[in-house]
Amino acid sequence: MVKRLGRVDYVPTWQAMREFTRARSESTPDELWLLEHPPVYTIGQGGKAVVADAIRVDRGGDVTYHGPGQVVLYTLVDLARRGLKVKTFVCLLEQAVIDLVGPRAERKPGAPGVYVDGAKIAALGIRVVRGRAYHGVALNVDMDLSPFSCIHPCGYPGLRVTQMRDLGFSQTPRIVGEHLVERVVEKLDA
Repeated sequence: MVKRLGRVDYVPTWQAMREFTRARSESTPDELWLLEHPPVYTIGQGGKAVVADAIRVDRGGDVTYHGPGQVVLYTLVDLARRGLKVKTFVCLLEQAVIDLVGPRAERKPGAPGVYVDGAKIAALGIRVVRGRAYHGVALNVDMDLSPFSCIHPCGYPGLRVTQMRDLGFSQTPRIVGEHLVERVVEKLDA
């Protein structure tokens, strides 16, 4: 099931993901939440605070920025029921982005996410509780990238970031989000 939430604040959405994951049973259908966030910095379990107003969250990874023009797809997926290991799921999400962005997009060993010419275009962080994943992937589509200059994206000093618009894509975040959902669903159903 896909929920299109529009632009929603980070903290209530994070709390809703946690509540959904805690309350779900073996028969609860998986959900994909497609959305954007107002400007916000979040720090995962492995991160160190580098901006004063960052929100510490329970996903993997380090610090990242979310803002308008970035497609966020939260993947509330029962990995155990689907027989997916965490690494396989991470690769599935990365591959969905790679398929969408095209042949210039690639993975970097030891650095989850998707990169184009060494610049990060999509960040990925998940949390798994009792075999059930939440959080997901954030794809830079058409946004102000300047807030990334205040942090070391994903904990890597000097890591450049890019977005689909700078690669010649003209589709809106809404359309890109729908294409990303299609690719993730295809991979989950394969």
